Amino acid sequence: MSGLPDGLRLRRAVPQDLDDIMWLEHVSFPTDAWSASQMAGELYSPHGYYVVVETTDDGAPTVVGYAGLSSLAGNPVADVQTIAVAADQRGNGIGKVLFGELLDEARRRGVHEVFLEVRADNPVAQAMYVAFGFERIAVRPRYYQPDGVDAWVMRTELDAPDAGPRTGPGPIGQETLDDRS
Repeated sequence: MSGLPDGLRLRRAVPQDLDDIMWLEHVSFPTDAWSASQMAGELYSPHGYYVVVETTDDGAPTVVGYAGLSSLAGNPVADVQTIAVAADQRGNGIGKVLFGELLDEARRRGVHEVFLEVRADNPVAQAMYVAFGFERIAVRPRYYQPDGVDAWVMRTELDAPDAGPRTGPGPIGQETLDDRS
């Protein structure tokens, strides 16, 4: 998937990414971050699809964004679980690439409806979701704790994938499957 600035790449998340993801989780969501055990459960879940954007410049790669989707096999509904981009990387289109990849995977899985929750005080994220065709369908009062911030529940319908039923991993993820041998 293109759209990333030079020096960055998108790939399927692996359990070894947990520490980097948790660091970004805590700086992005200081009052309501997921626990490491919750995130590990997501990364290991057969129903999840998590991707990261990492640096490819000199030195060890650094995760600068991540996102996750959950959908049970055969279920036409999916939920966006989380998405975060490092503060110094925001505004470079990374969130759009991550979110677009989640929706592409939902299509590959035959999903017809995608749901998500977003903080009512996050107009940047709300605008991105609207640009992807999501609409607000409900409000969950004081959903985000301990801040007491409302959540907007948003949903969109997806078109069927162009390639027909899913027969294997999508374009992101094959390298992870190949590494298991």
